[in-house]
Amino acid sequence: MHLNDTPDWLSGWCLDHLGAEPADVLFGLEQISTVFGLRLTSGVDVVIKARGDDGRAGSCVAAQARLAERGFPCARPLTPVIGVGSLAVHAEVFRPGGDILQGDTPDVAVRYAEVYARVTAELADVDVTPPLPNPRWVRWDHTDPGLWPAISFLDERDQSKVPAYVTETAERARGRTLAADLPCVLSHADFEAQNLRWHGRQLWAVHDWDSLAWQPEAALVGAASGVFPRGSGLPTLAPIASTEAFLTAYQHSRGRSFTAVELEIAWAASLWPAAHNARWEALHGQPPVCGNALRTQAAERLRRANA
Repeated sequence: MHLNDTPDWLSGWCLDHLGAEPADVLFGLEQISTVFGLRLTSGVDVVIKARGDDGRAGSCVAAQARLAERGFPCARPLTPVIGVGSLAVHAEVFRPGGDILQGDTPDVAVRYAEVYARVTAELADVDVTPPLPNPRWVRWDHTDPGLWPAISFLDERDQSKVPAYVTETAERARGRTLAADLPCVLSHADFEAQNLRWHGRQLWAVHDWDSLAWQPEAALVGAASGVFPRGSGLPTLAPIASTEAFLTAYQHSRGRSFTAVELEIAWAASLWPAAHNARWEALHGQPPVCGNALRTQAAERLRRANA
């Protein structure tokens, strides 16, 4: 990507809020957010993130800033969220480097669970407006009609392509999760391997703070326990033994045991992102990576969820 491929507003925005214009583009990514790595004329490397302004970004960036101030390994925001038309934009320090910890075995699950416990503990006293609506892959609490949250670019596709077992699993998992009356907490809702970097056994960075969510702790832990193995490629679902190891290690790191209900909610919530991803695969004609894992594991996970 070159500078002439970037949006018209970007150069002036950098000058106004960072004191220098872009001199070079280090990288550009476009997923849910558009992300630019820039080298400014001042010689400083920064990351600019722009996403549709749905009201979530301000809280997410404020929480990220609090953690960075405390020395948590994440990129430090350089600006608050600033509106640019329909976009919510902020800048943060460029924090490159580190490796992805690959694998889905129980020992790998324990390492991720220990980090997730640290993230949740750090966020426990961060006072921000809850970043709602929650990310769609953990938005089982939506109030839209039907099973899935209303997402037009998915809803307009042929829903008959979604296997019945995906829909049934999602219905049962959602029903069990919503039946629990548990308080909500703030934590990371896209806790995939691709969003963490390591130097050996040392955690170097946790990325994607746009994906904070406001859900019951056990539910967020359960979701993380299922998605953590994704280092690249399509989303997947951890083996049941690895989810179990994740949940056990998380409770140990947090210094408290989940109640029987919380454990059930964790198992139920572990299914919702996988069902969301299996639906996505079916609607887009992708290989059923999550779909196959869900087909194999759903019955046992639902049994543990009492769903």
